[in-house]
Amino acid sequence: MEIYSTEEQQVDAIKQFWKDYGSSILIGAVVGLGGLYAWNYYSDAKVAQAEEASKAFHELTTKSADEAAMLAGVAEFAKSHDQKGYQALLELIVAKTAVEAKDYPKAIDALNKVIAAKPGASLDVIATLRLARVQAEQDQMDAALATLEQVTDKAFIAQREELKGDFLVRQGEHEKAKVAYQAAMDNGGVVTSPALKIKLDSLNQA
Repeated sequence: MEIYSTEEQQVDAIKQFWKDYGSSILIGAVVGLGGLYAWNYYSDAKVAQAEEASKAFHELTTKSADEAAMLAGVAEFAKSHDQKGYQALLELIVAKTAVEAKDYPKAIDALNKVIAAKPGASLDVIATLRLARVQAEQDQMDAALATLEQVTDKAFIAQREELKGDFLVRQGEHEKAKVAYQAAMDNGGVVTSPALKIKLDSLNQA
């Protein structure tokens, strides 16, 4: 059975439908189209911001031979661009430069910024491992070992355990170091660090 028996009834139903709901549909369409335009505008703006940040990052890392100018550029980048990934990479560069100059407080500050920002792409994990190294360089071995415990990403377990072994050796904790080196071996550490096996063998022969 047809819902409507004649075309006239269908026309009348459509008229009544638009009388009852036409205003709501038009409002919804306007809002929907406005939202679509706003989203497209937002997306385009984000792409433009990312491209601008990429250009600024490239210029900063390839053309700034002067250290002071580069550090000033990093600070300006943070003010001008909301790009955690690029900012984290710049902070890692700052930390590296600071370590080379033996300015460990500056290095620690830069690395902590990366860790706190959680930029993804494992950059915060890399910063954590580097922070542990800086702490060890300052003979803060307990702090360095505690920092390493924050690394839980499976992809970095081997690096974590090898570093732990290195720190324990410096503390004279050879048995614990053996355990750490073996854990690094078990997690494929010898692939990226051929010296790992030598370290373990050296302790076993001592």
